[in-house]
Amino acid sequence: MTESIAVGTDGSAAATAALAWAVDDAVRRGVSLRIVHVMDRWPHDLVGFPEPGRPGRLACFGEQVLTEAAKAAMERRPDARVTTELIEGTPSDVLCGQAETAVELVVGDRGLGGFAGSPLGSVPVRMAGHVSGAVVVVRQGCAEAHGEVVVGVDGSAECEPALGFAFEQAALRGCGLRAVYAWQTPLQAFSPEAGGDSEEIRCAQRRVAEERLAGWRERFPAVEVVSEVTRARPVPALLAASARADLLVVGSRGLGAVGSVLLGSVSREVLHHARCPVAVVRSTRSTGRGPRASPG
Repeated sequence: MTESIAVGTDGSAAATAALAWAVDDAVRRGVSLRIVHVMDRWPHDLVGFPEPGRPGRLACFGEQVLTEAAKAAMERRPDARVTTELIEGTPSDVLCGQAETAVELVVGDRGLGGFAGSPLGSVPVRMAGHVSGAVVVVRQGCAEAHGEVVVGVDGSAECEPALGFAFEQAALRGCGLRAVYAWQTPLQAFSPEAGGDSEEIRCAQRRVAEERLAGWRERFPAVEVVSEVTRARPVPALLAASARADLLVVGSRGLGAVGSVLLGSVSREVLHHARCPVAVVRSTRSTGRGPRASPG
């Protein structure tokens, strides 16, 4: 099967922003772009009482949305390989299925079944918490280029997929990578018998961060890495870094900068408030065309 990036669209402004991000990344990776529109009858028809002619009108609308999206993608990147799919179902279920055969899934921060008044639609949150692989959530108005990818780092092995995705993105873009490791002093360090040295604790935390990054630095020697080890809560540290980033990458499990069960609290807060596109990564899938590790 041809490798592809899947992007969900419903014709909204948020979906348009997601489409632009997805087609750019597809060309960077050298894979095709699969544009998906979900024909969801539930908001329009009550079960057992379908409105006459509604399925046909929904299909016509969906085809129009896909035609316009494909045209916009090709106008933006004439070298892109684009396909479209109109699928009936619920957005969350359909997009979860699409993610199974995609290098990554890209969605807007609203629409596709989300609530218009919510700062983040329900579908992006569900996708980020359940999809195995990378889910990129694109917010409108984040088109300015900064030349930096940011990744959240912690001391757990669960952040490895996010690190791999972030290094690959930085290499594909030819930009720098900022690894943010936010830590807080353990409560036991304040006990009288602990006798802990704050500088010793800082050094230990820096060692943890460098150990986590070491293997990836070797695999991607061309990526310039800035290691930002800071005594702070993860969410404020990552949100501050997002203001100067083209992409913020986090994991969906782990400790510290990466959440807990399914979509952790840190990842959820980042999705709601980051000032750039956010990639939530639960596992990595090599495209076979991205940057290669150095030999040896």
